Amino acid sequence: MGWGWGLVLGLLGAAWLSGSGRRADAPETPVALGSAAQRCFCQVTGYLDDCTCDVETIDRFNNYKLFPRLQKLLESDYFRYYKVNLKRPCPFWNDISQCGIRDCAVKPCQSDEVPDGIKSASYKYSEEANNLIEECEKAERLGAVDESLSEETQKAVLQWTKHDDSSDNFCEVDDIQSPDAEYVDLLLNPERYTGYKGPDAWKIWNVIYEENCFKPQTIKRPLSPLASGQGKSKENTFYSWLEGLCVEKRAFYRLISGLHASINVHLSARYLLQDTWLETKWGHNITEFQQRFDGILTEGEGPRRLKNLYFLYLIELRALSKVLPFFERPDFQLFTGNKIQDAENKMLLLEILHEIKSFPLHFDENSLFAGDKKEAQKLKEDFRLHFRNISRIMDCVGCFKCRLWGKLQTQGLGTALKILFSEKLIANMAESGPSYEFHLTRQEIVSFFNAFGRISTSVKELENFRNLLHNIH
Repeated sequence: MGWGWGLVLGLLGAAWLSGSGRRADAPETPVALGSAAQRCFCQVTGYLDDCTCDVETIDRFNNYKLFPRLQKLLESDYFRYYKVNLKRPCPFWNDISQCGIRDCAVKPCQSDEVPDGIKSASYKYSEEANNLIEECEKAERLGAVDESLSEETQKAVLQWTKHDDSSDNFCEVDDIQSPDAEYVDLLLNPERYTGYKGPDAWKIWNVIYEENCFKPQTIKRPLSPLASGQGKSKENTFYSWLEGLCVEKRAFYRLISGLHASINVHLSARYLLQDTWLETKWGHNITEFQQRFDGILTEGEGPRRLKNLYFLYLIELRALSKVLPFFERPDFQLFTGNKIQDAENKMLLLEILHEIKSFPLHFDENSLFAGDKKEAQKLKEDFRLHFRNISRIMDCVGCFKCRLWGKLQTQGLGTALKILFSEKLIANMAESGPSYEFHLTRQEIVSFFNAFGRISTSVKELENFRNLLHNIH
């Protein structure tokens, strides 16, 4: 995948669906000041800001305990098929130029390729519980609570309508009943470099950072092409402003920056190295990685971006640890219709979640929105609305593969935030049957685990890039 920074427009500011361009004044090859590995990673060590966790603990936990099992889970049928509407119009501007690059295309699934159990219902619970769920969802689509429905079903419809309209939703999600919504096999449409770059890609990230990260227009981001010639003073002004923010707004910026960074790691790790009629070769592009994260080439921004990636990892890891009770309930299944496979996958899912719960240095979400209750509630609502707006911006991405992974990862992060702010609802869930006060749809489950899978992969790829860069002097 590739959208960000752009060839002439300069580096944008953390790293995600971004392009392959370099700053106009950057050299073709890195300048030889310190080893290549040191210039990218020497500052990406030790404790993270606003956290009690260090980078090295995350690396060991992710790369050797979590990553292999998580990848196995994400290759299963339940998690590989994601329903998405890539045809929704951009709600903010009309001049979207659709990307004609071959690698921007997304191949949707044929109907017979998706397991029947996934297509027929949400299947969050056992087959017996789903008889109630299907009745509820059908009634809800009809837009009324029919008095002929059972009392339990009527209650469920009302509760779910309340949930769908609640202030706990951090994303504007697709209507999966729309005829434009299609299943996509994520394994056959991987996130990687697409060649999508330039003004259209830059515009997406500019709107996200400039209009949705609580930043006044007078404060310019380092390396932003919107303001040139301010040099070090611009950087100092920006970080003085950022450190002066409350921890919640600072965390918001770091989450977006970390998400952006993670995706640039992916496109650098799965870059089109060779494309001939004999061979198409994808692999690690060290130069591309350096253009985004080398401390000298990015004037110190690259290492900050990578530390924000680790911050994002901690946030999503914490959400996974908090939502364990939802998946532990005996009625819950990762239902595809294959009973043996479904049981094995649930066992693997619970093993992963228990491993995550044992992580010793979780982020303390109680530090967020902990002040005056009225002010905290307003801040939480601002936080939610800003993130919800970012989820809507994903429909403005011109590259369909970038749009797919952008929508999935913003929905995944939005689900993580929903979980972190629903602790009491999770604690009060019934031990069996549908959960009316707190529930996750299959869309939320699939997007959340795949989004975390992308962050986990980024952390693993950083180890690979460290090893590759050690061979460069």
